[in-house]
Amino acid sequence: MNTVKVGIVGCGMISSRYVQGMNKFEVIEIVACADLDMNLAKQRALEAGPSARACSMDELLGDKSIELIVNLTTPRSHAPVSLAAIKAGKHVYSEKPLGVTRQEGKKIIDAAKKKGVRVGCAPDTFLGAGLQTSRRMVEIGSIGQVVGATAFCQGGGPEGYHPNPFFLFQKGGGPLFDMGPYYLTALIQLFGPIQRVVGFASKSRAERTVKTAGSPFLGQTIHVEIQDHVAGLLEFEAGLTATLVVSWANPITPHPPITVFGTEGALIVPDPNGFDGAVKIRKQSSGADWQDVPFTHPTGYSRGAGIADLAHAIRSGRPHRASGEQAMAVLDAITGMLDSSQSERVYTIKTAHDRPAPLPSNLPAGRLDD
Repeated sequence: MNTVKVGIVGCGMISSRYVQGMNKFEVIEIVACADLDMNLAKQRALEAGPSARACSMDELLGDKSIELIVNLTTPRSHAPVSLAAIKAGKHVYSEKPLGVTRQEGKKIIDAAKKKGVRVGCAPDTFLGAGLQTSRRMVEIGSIGQVVGATAFCQGGGPEGYHPNPFFLFQKGGGPLFDMGPYYLTALIQLFGPIQRVVGFASKSRAERTVKTAGSPFLGQTIHVEIQDHVAGLLEFEAGLTATLVVSWANPITPHPPITVFGTEGALIVPDPNGFDGAVKIRKQSSGADWQDVPFTHPTGYSRGAGIADLAHAIRSGRPHRASGEQAMAVLDAITGMLDSSQSERVYTIKTAHDRPAPLPSNLPAGRLDD
C-alpha cells in the first residue's frame, strides 16, 4: 500500500491514544513527533514505531516526505499550528475544536483551499460502529419519522481526572468547546446540517481546585474563564429539533447521552466520545423493553480513524469524512449558542457543508476504503 507519511505536533496526554489508533491502519506511517517538551516527543516516537523520530516543529514542517500533519496541541494553538502546516504545503488533521473563534476556523479553511490541501478535524468517533449503526437505524426508518432528540453531557469537570486541566477553563475550553463537538457532530451525522440554534450559558463557580491524583498541580487553584453549563435548542434543515445540555456543573448524569424520538419508537445512541457503545431501540409495537441493536459495522476503531480516512481519501481522491467544513459548521454552532446566550436571539448557522457518506459496512479491519 502507498502509505501516507504523518507527523504529529503536540505529544500530550491524548497523543498516545492517537498513536495507538493510527498504528491500526496500514495506510498511515508515523515518521515524526514534535513537542515543546522534547522528552514527550521522544516518548511518542518510541510508541509510534521504528520509522518515527523526535524533532522540532520546524524540522517536521520542513520534511518534504511528510504529507499530513496531525495537530494535537491545546485549543488556542490549533489555528496557528494548522496554518503553519498549510503554509508548508501539508494536509492537516486537527484535534477539536478547529479554532476558538469563527474567524480562526474560516482562516484555516480558506488557506487550505488556496494552497490546495485538505483539512480534517476531530471528532472521528462517528466512524465507530455505535454511531454508524445508529445512523443506519435512523435512515431505514426503524423508529418511524424522526421528530426530535435529546443530548446530555454532564459531569463534575476535568479537574478531577486531567493532570493539567488549566487550559480547559480558558478561552477555547469549557464543556461546550471540549465536549460539544462530539455531540454536535453525532447529531449532524444522524440528521444532517443544523440550521438555527438558541443557547443559554452560565458559570457555576469562579474558581476550582485540581484534584487529579498524581498531578504535579494537585491542590492548585484554577481561575475559571469560561461558562461551565450550557443548554441549547438546535433546529436542523431536515425540520426536526434537538435539545443539547453540556455541563461541568453537575456530577450526576441521569440521562442517556443521545436519545432519538420517532413516530414509532425511540433509539438510544451511545456516548459519542466513544466508538463502539451499545445501540438500543424501543418500538411502540414491542412494549416497554429496550432491545440491543446488532452492529451493522466493524468494531475496534479508536482515535485516529478519521486520520486514516483522510489518508485513504488523499490517495483515492474521494471526499474525506471528518472534514474541516464539518468542523467549521460545529464551531459555528458552538459560538452561535454562546452568542445567542448574550444577545437573547436565535442564531442562524452560516457554514454550509454536506453530511459525509456513511462508511461501507463490509470493510475489513484496518481499511476505510473498498
